[in-house]
Amino acid sequence: MPALPEPPPAPAMTAGVILAAGASRRLGRPKQLLPYGGGVLLDAVLATARECGFDQTVVALGGSAAEVQRTVDTAGAEVVLNPDFGAGCSSSIAAAMAGLHPETDAVVLLLGDQPGVRAATVRAVLAALGGQPAETPRRAGIAVCHYDDGIGHPLAFARRFFPELSALHGDKAVWKLLEQRADDVVEVAMPGAVPLDVDTEEDYRRILAELEGPR
Repeated sequence: MPALPEPPPAPAMTAGVILAAGASRRLGRPKQLLPYGGGVLLDAVLATARECGFDQTVVALGGSAAEVQRTVDTAGAEVVLNPDFGAGCSSSIAAAMAGLHPETDAVVLLLGDQPGVRAATVRAVLAALGGQPAETPRRAGIAVCHYDDGIGHPLAFARRFFPELSALHGDKAVWKLLEQRADDVVEVAMPGAVPLDVDTEEDYRRILAELEGPR
Protein backbone atom coordinates (compact mmCIF):
# COMPACT_ATOMS: atom_id res chain seq x y z
CA MET A 1 0.00 0.00 0.00
CA PRO A 2 1.57 3.32 -1.00
CA ALA A 3 2.43 5.71 1.79
CA LEU A 4 0.05 8.52 2.37
CA PRO A 5 1.37 11.95 1.43
CA GLU A 6 2.65 14.10 4.24
CA PRO A 7 0.05 16.62 5.41
CA PRO A 8 0.92 20.22 4.74
CA PRO A 9 2.48 22.03 7.69
CA ALA A 10 0.16 24.01 9.89
CA PRO A 11 0.21 27.70 9.08
CA ALA A 12 2.62 29.57 11.29
CA MET A 13 1.24 32.24 13.56
CA THR A 14 3.10 35.49 12.94
CA ALA A 15 3.14 38.77 14.81
CA GLY A 16 4.31 42.22 13.87
CA VAL A 17 5.76 44.46 16.57
CA ILE A 18 5.87 48.17 15.77
CA LEU A 19 8.34 50.08 17.94
CA ALA A 20 6.92 53.59 18.28
CA ALA A 21 7.70 54.57 21.86
CA GLY A 22 10.57 56.99 21.30
CA ALA A 23 10.62 60.40 22.95
CA SER A 24 11.91 62.14 19.77
CA ARG A 25 14.49 64.07 21.78
CA ARG A 26 16.65 65.00 18.80
CA LEU A 27 13.67 66.03 16.71
CA GLY A 28 11.93 68.02 19.44
CA ARG A 29 8.40 66.93 18.47
CA PRO A 30 6.64 63.53 18.28
CA LYS A 31 7.98 61.90 15.13
CA GLN A 32 5.12 59.39 15.17
CA LEU A 33 2.82 62.31 14.31
CA LEU A 34 4.83 63.96 11.55
CA PRO A 35 2.62 64.56 8.48
CA TYR A 36 3.30 61.94 5.86
CA GLY A 37 1.26 61.05 2.80
CA GLY A 38 -2.41 61.24 3.68
CA GLY A 39 -1.80 60.87 7.40
CA VAL A 40 1.16 60.74 9.76
CA LEU A 41 4.32 58.66 9.91
CA LEU A 42 2.91 55.97 12.19
CA ASP A 43 -0.19 55.65 9.99
CA ALA A 44 2.05 54.59 7.11
CA VAL A 45 3.80 51.93 9.17
CA LEU A 46 0.48 50.59 10.43
CA ALA A 47 -0.80 50.41 6.85
CA THR A 48 2.19 48.26 5.93
CA ALA A 49 1.57 46.00 8.91
CA ARG A 50 -2.06 45.51 7.87
CA GLU A 51 -0.93 44.59 4.37
CA CYS A 52 1.39 41.94 5.80
CA GLY A 53 -1.51 39.90 7.15
CA PHE A 54 0.00 39.31 10.58
CA ASP A 55 -2.07 37.20 12.95
CA GLN A 56 -1.36 39.86 15.58
CA THR A 57 0.04 43.38 15.43
CA VAL A 58 1.35 45.03 18.58
CA VAL A 59 2.28 48.71 18.76
CA ALA A 60 4.55 49.83 21.59
CA LEU A 61 3.98 53.44 22.62
CA GLY A 62 5.73 55.56 25.23
CA GLY A 63 6.67 59.17 24.49
CA SER A 64 3.58 61.27 23.65
CA ALA A 65 1.48 58.09 23.93
CA ALA A 66 -1.77 59.88 24.75
CA GLU A 67 -1.46 62.24 21.80
CA VAL A 68 -0.53 59.40 19.47
CA GLN A 69 -3.55 57.37 20.56
CA ARG A 70 -5.84 60.35 19.98
CA THR A 71 -4.43 60.97 16.51
CA VAL A 72 -3.52 57.61 14.96
CA ASP A 73 -6.02 54.97 13.89
CA THR A 74 -4.69 51.80 15.50
CA ALA A 75 -7.66 49.64 14.48
CA GLY A 76 -6.66 46.01 14.17
CA ALA A 77 -3.59 46.48 16.34
CA GLU A 78 -3.04 46.07 20.05
CA VAL A 79 -1.40 48.97 21.87
CA VAL A 80 0.99 48.36 24.75
CA LEU A 81 2.35 51.23 26.79
CA ASN A 82 6.00 51.23 27.76
CA PRO A 83 6.56 53.43 30.82
CA ASP A 84 10.30 52.72 30.59
CA PHE A 85 10.69 54.00 27.01
CA GLY A 86 13.54 56.26 28.11
CA ALA A 87 15.64 53.15 28.79
CA GLY A 88 15.94 52.43 25.07
CA CYS A 89 14.37 50.39 22.33
CA SER A 90 14.83 47.10 24.15
CA SER A 91 12.30 48.09 26.79
CA SER A 92 9.69 48.52 24.05
CA ILE A 93 10.55 45.13 22.58
CA ALA A 94 10.09 43.55 26.00
CA ALA A 95 6.76 45.32 26.56
CA ALA A 96 5.48 44.16 23.17
CA MET A 97 6.74 40.59 23.56
CA ALA A 98 4.80 40.29 26.82
CA GLY A 99 1.61 40.93 24.86
CA LEU A 100 2.11 38.30 22.15
CA HIS A 101 -0.29 35.41 21.69
CA PRO A 102 1.27 32.34 23.39
CA GLU A 103 1.18 30.32 20.15
CA THR A 104 3.09 32.88 18.07
CA ASP A 105 5.75 31.19 15.93
CA ALA A 106 7.59 34.22 14.55
CA VAL A 107 7.78 37.93 15.21
CA VAL A 108 8.83 40.78 12.92
CA LEU A 109 10.22 44.01 14.35
CA LEU A 110 9.20 47.18 12.51
CA LEU A 111 10.24 50.74 13.32
CA GLY A 112 7.45 53.25 13.81
CA ASP A 113 9.49 55.96 12.09
CA GLN A 114 10.50 53.95 9.02
CA PRO A 115 7.63 54.20 6.51
CA GLY A 116 9.66 53.01 3.53
CA VAL A 117 9.54 49.33 4.49
CA ARG A 118 7.24 47.32 2.20
CA ALA A 119 5.01 44.33 2.94
CA ALA A 120 6.89 42.28 0.35
CA THR A 121 10.09 42.81 2.35
CA VAL A 122 8.39 41.58 5.51
CA ARG A 123 7.12 38.49 3.71
CA ALA A 124 10.64 37.80 2.44
CA VAL A 125 12.23 37.78 5.90
CA LEU A 126 9.45 35.60 7.27
CA ALA A 127 9.91 33.14 4.41
CA ALA A 128 13.63 33.02 5.14
CA LEU A 129 12.95 31.64 8.61
CA GLY A 130 11.50 28.54 6.98
CA GLY A 131 14.51 27.96 4.74
CA GLN A 132 17.36 25.63 5.58
CA PRO A 133 20.58 26.22 3.63
CA ALA A 134 22.50 23.03 2.91
CA GLU A 135 25.56 24.21 4.85
CA THR A 136 23.70 24.77 8.12
CA PRO A 137 22.42 21.96 10.35
CA ARG A 138 19.34 23.83 11.55
CA ARG A 139 16.87 26.32 10.26
CA ALA A 140 17.65 30.00 10.49
CA GLY A 141 16.20 31.52 13.62
CA ILE A 142 16.76 35.17 12.70
CA ALA A 143 16.30 36.83 9.32
CA VAL A 144 17.57 40.31 8.49
CA CYS A 145 17.52 42.48 5.39
CA HIS A 146 20.79 43.03 3.53
CA TYR A 147 20.31 46.18 1.47
CA ASP A 148 22.84 47.61 -0.96
CA ASP A 149 24.35 49.75 1.80
CA GLY A 150 24.07 47.46 4.80
CA ILE A 151 21.89 45.51 7.20
CA GLY A 152 18.55 46.93 8.29
CA HIS A 153 14.97 46.36 9.36
CA PRO A 154 12.64 44.58 9.24
CA LEU A 155 14.07 41.80 11.41
CA ALA A 156 12.30 38.46 11.90
CA PHE A 157 12.81 36.10 14.83
CA ALA A 158 11.69 32.50 15.31
CA ARG A 159 9.97 31.47 18.51
CA ARG A 160 13.09 30.03 20.11
CA PHE A 161 14.57 33.53 20.35
CA PHE A 162 11.60 35.08 22.13
CA PRO A 163 13.13 34.70 25.62
CA GLU A 164 16.29 36.47 24.50
CA LEU A 165 14.33 39.27 22.85
CA SER A 166 12.31 39.76 26.02
CA ALA A 167 15.47 39.97 28.14
CA LEU A 168 17.32 42.60 26.09
CA HIS A 169 18.55 45.79 27.76
CA GLY A 170 19.69 49.04 26.18
CA ASP A 171 19.14 50.85 22.92
CA LYS A 172 21.31 48.76 20.57
CA ALA A 173 20.92 45.39 22.27
CA VAL A 174 19.05 43.77 19.39
CA TRP A 175 22.08 44.35 17.15
CA LYS A 176 24.34 42.79 19.77
CA LEU A 177 22.00 39.79 19.79
CA LEU A 178 22.49 39.43 16.04
CA GLU A 179 26.26 39.42 16.57
CA GLN A 180 26.06 36.87 19.36
CA ARG A 181 23.79 34.58 17.35
CA ALA A 182 25.49 35.05 13.98
CA ASP A 183 25.28 31.33 13.19
CA ASP A 184 21.48 31.53 13.39
CA VAL A 185 21.15 34.61 11.18
CA VAL A 186 20.24 34.53 7.49
CA GLU A 187 20.60 37.68 5.41
CA VAL A 188 17.91 38.34 2.82
CA ALA A 189 19.14 40.40 -0.14
CA MET A 190 17.02 43.50 -0.78
CA PRO A 191 17.53 46.01 -3.59
CA GLY A 192 18.17 49.64 -2.78
CA ALA A 193 19.33 51.43 0.33
CA VAL A 194 18.22 50.80 3.89
CA PRO A 195 14.84 52.57 4.23
CA LEU A 196 15.17 55.93 5.94
CA ASP A 197 14.06 56.44 9.52
CA VAL A 198 13.54 59.77 11.26
CA ASP A 199 15.71 61.14 14.05
CA THR A 200 16.28 64.72 12.87
CA GLU A 201 14.58 67.40 10.76
CA GLU A 202 17.00 66.59 7.95
CA ASP A 203 15.90 62.94 8.07
CA TYR A 204 12.29 64.07 7.82
CA ARG A 205 13.01 66.30 4.83
CA ARG A 206 14.73 63.39 3.09
CA ILE A 207 11.77 61.07 3.71
CA LEU A 208 9.34 63.64 2.34
CA ALA A 209 11.53 64.14 -0.72
CA GLU A 210 11.64 60.39 -1.27
CA LEU A 211 7.85 60.21 -0.97
CA GLU A 212 7.39 62.92 -3.58
CA GLY A 213 9.77 61.14 -5.95
CA PRO A 214 11.99 62.65 -8.62
CA ARG A 215 10.91 65.96 -10.07
